[in-house]
Amino acid sequence: MNATVEQSLMSKIRTLSPQQVAEVEDFVEFLATKVRKRRALDRLLAIAPALEAAGAAPMSEDDIAAEMDAVRAERRVREAGSTSKDSGADRS
Repeated sequence: MNATVEQSLMSKIRTLSPQQVAEVEDFVEFLATKVRKRRALDRLLAIAPALEAAGAAPMSEDDIAAEMDAVRAERRVREAGSTSKDSGADRS
């Protein structure tokens, strides 16, 4: 992002109420999540032909759901760990 655009956005954000700023923050996080999901899908689609050529068995919807649940659980643990470390640093 160039400095002019960033400055313009910051000027607009400064005029918003705290609730509106929270909404902007939520929307920005939504956009970032959308980009991460798209990149993950693109990576998966990029390796799909290689998996097929290697003879990897296709995953069922249940297999995919179980894998997603496991990844989400790992992420929650990781995020909880980083949150507790952050809050511990604040107490110093």
